[in-house]
Amino acid sequence: MTDNPTRKVEYGVTPIEVMASMTGIDFLRAMFDGKLPAPPIMQNIEPFDYSVESGIVAFSSIPGFRHYNPIGSVHGGYAATLLDSAMGLCVHSMLPAGSGYTTLEFKVSFIRGMTQDTGVVRTEGRVLNAGRRAATAEARITDSKGRLLAHATTTCLVFEIPGPTAKGM
Repeated sequence: MTDNPTRKVEYGVTPIEVMASMTGIDFLRAMFDGKLPAPPIMQNIEPFDYSVESGIVAFSSIPGFRHYNPIGSVHGGYAATLLDSAMGLCVHSMLPAGSGYTTLEFKVSFIRGMTQDTGVVRTEGRVLNAGRRAATAEARITDSKGRLLAHATTTCLVFEIPGPTAKGM
């Protein structure tokens, strides 16, 4: 991984039928390669240097002043967004074509605070168990010295994506 957060990213929402036609790992690889748009939520954290393999997703980000809370440090929502994204994406990497997921719950533990001087942080999510209807995962955020900043666990609901004839499609 390099420390180059300057790559041009297109943000948008991939049509559901496109996502449903791909395995999770193929979808993520296409998104990370810029062949599909990155989700708009990522504009808030501007991750870069993505990597994905089955059950594992990692990316880097740089916390900045725009992420500050009223007490002068990076808001916990920044870390929560990084962790939730990594855990969801690593679950997605395990899904067959036609499947989707949603977060049922997640728990975050904040270990060290971040500031705009923290520099590059790495977020890595790993699947703990992927079943037909539920998946569990964990994620960690570390700084450039390898120190743990925050960690989390999640449970995701796995479901079949309705076809185009389903009500509302």
